[in-house]
Amino acid sequence: MAGKASLRFQRPPVIAAAACVAGKKEGEGPLGPLYDQVDESDLFGADSWEKAESAMQKRAAQLALKKGNASPDQVRYLFAGDLLGQLIATSFGTMELGIPLFGLYGACSTMGEALCLGAMTVNAGYGDQVMAMTSSHFATAEKQFRFPLAYGNQRPLSATWTVTGCGSLLLTPWGSEGLARIPAVTVGRIEDLGIRDSMNMGAAMAPAAFHTIEQNFLDLGVDETWYDQIITGDLGMIGSRILLDLMKEKGRNLKGIHRDCGCLVYHNRRQDTHSGGSGCGCSALVLCAYILPKIRSGEWKRVLFVPTGALLSTVSFNEGQSIPGIAHGVVIEGMR
Repeated sequence: MAGKASLRFQRPPVIAAAACVAGKKEGEGPLGPLYDQVDESDLFGADSWEKAESAMQKRAAQLALKKGNASPDQVRYLFAGDLLGQLIATSFGTMELGIPLFGLYGACSTMGEALCLGAMTVNAGYGDQVMAMTSSHFATAEKQFRFPLAYGNQRPLSATWTVTGCGSLLLTPWGSEGLARIPAVTVGRIEDLGIRDSMNMGAAMAPAAFHTIEQNFLDLGVDETWYDQIITGDLGMIGSRILLDLMKEKGRNLKGIHRDCGCLVYHNRRQDTHSGGSGCGCSALVLCAYILPKIRSGEWKRVLFVPTGALLSTVSFNEGQSIPGIAHGVVIEGMR
C-alpha cells in the first residue's frame, strides 16, 4: 500500500493484449484507422441499440482473446461494465463467454475501475489471466439518460457526444510478454461540487480528476514530471480547461503533458461533437488504439491514465440532486 489510496506493485501485472471495436462516427475520427473493427451501421448485426452494445462487447472480448492466444476458459475473471441500467449490455454481451463476471458501474470511469481491480487480482495471485472491458453506445445512452433520438433536441456547446465503442484488455502476471505493465494504481473518491447541469459533465468530473491526480502524486512521492503524459478520460474541452486551472492553482503545470480522450476521439470542428467525446467507450478506445501502441513503441515511457466518471442517475437528477464525479488513476509503463 502507498499513501491513502494507492497500491504500488512490486511485480507489476502485464497488459498482454488489447482490442477495440468502434462505431461509424468514431471510425471517421482521427483515431479511426487505429481501431481493430469499425461497424458502419452502429448496430453490429443486431436489431436494437442495446443488443448492438452487447454484440460490440462480445466482439471486443473475442478479439482480445485471439490477440492474447487465450480461450475464454483460461480467463479466471472478467471485470466489465457499461452505462445502462442493471448493466444489461455487459450481462447479455458476456454471457456466452462463460467467464466468471464482476459487473462494474463507475460511469465513464469504469475502465479505470476494471483495470485497478484486475491488476490487484492478478498481482495477488487470484488469477493468471483476467480481462477488463467496458463499452458505451451513443444511441443507448441518449435513450436512457436524455431524449429519444427522433426528438432531435438541440445540444448546448458544453455537451459531449457519447462514444460508440468498446475496449477489452487481457491482464497477466509479472514476467509475461505483453504491451505494457501496470506498476501502480490510485483509487479515486467521490467529489461533488454541486454541479447540476447534465449537459456539462466535464465540469462535474474535473474536480474528481484533480483530486485523483494529486493523490497519485502524494501517495507515490512523484510530481507531473514523472509522467510523459497524464491522460484523462472524458472531461472534454470544458472539463480539461477546468482541470488545468485547478492544477495551476496548486502550482502545477500540466500544459504539454495533459491530454483528454474526449478531445482525441473526434475531429473538433468537422464532427460537431461540441465539447468532445464521453462514455465508457471513450477512454477504452483511446487506451487500446492510441495510448498502448505509443507506450509499446517507446515514444512514451510512463503514462498516468485517469478515466473520469459523472455518476449521473435519471432518478437523482430528476429529483434535483447534483452530479457527483469520480476518477481512477492507472499508471501504465513500457515493458523495458
